[in-house]
Amino acid sequence: MLILTNISKSFIQRGIVLNNLHLEVKKGDSIAITGPSGSGKTTLMNIIGLLDKPDTGEVIYNDKVITNLNPDQAAHYRNKNIGFVFQDHLLLPHLTVLENICLPLLASKKRKYNLAEKEKYILSLMDNTGITELKNKFPYHISGGEAQRVTLIRALSNKPELLLADEPTGSLDAENADILGDLMVEMNKKLHITLIVVTHSMKLAEKMKFIKQLEGGQANPT
Repeated sequence: MLILTNISKSFIQRGIVLNNLHLEVKKGDSIAITGPSGSGKTTLMNIIGLLDKPDTGEVIYNDKVITNLNPDQAAHYRNKNIGFVFQDHLLLPHLTVLENICLPLLASKKRKYNLAEKEKYILSLMDNTGITELKNKFPYHISGGEAQRVTLIRALSNKPELLLADEPTGSLDAENADILGDLMVEMNKKLHITLIVVTHSMKLAEKMKFIKQLEGGQANPT
């Protein structure tokens, strides 16, 4: 499904971050990317999500090279194929929980019928994750753990093939981190969504099928 080959990336301030990295991801996999701060974990996720470009190497998604897509093509690729979950929930404070979740649907310019179908799908996801009663609340009325569950559903709203989660439990207490980790694994299995998680938490990493340690610019199995 996803192949990164000979990926290198450097920054003036930090030097070489990724060095001829190779990574293969099969459809339905769940993979944790671990490593110390500054090892390039977020850079790797940004390259997979086409938020950044490697200096050298190729990203191949479903047998197509996507490394050199122009900005419009990259935006279309992200909206169609990828869901993002970040450490900060990034919910818009003036929109309700349901409106925040539905934002990607508006960006995708779905037809009215399709929007209704997607909203039905979203409500079923909210029910499965126990946040249905929050749909008309605003972000400042809900807890951090609830906000991250909202973010997860928003990331899944367009039925992406690939979910990228960058330190998704970093701002949560142990109980809510455990809940969110279990929910991501459940969505991975139920919806057959491929899951790549960057994390410092070994407890979260161990919920994944594979763990890759990013060190010296390489992703090595543990």
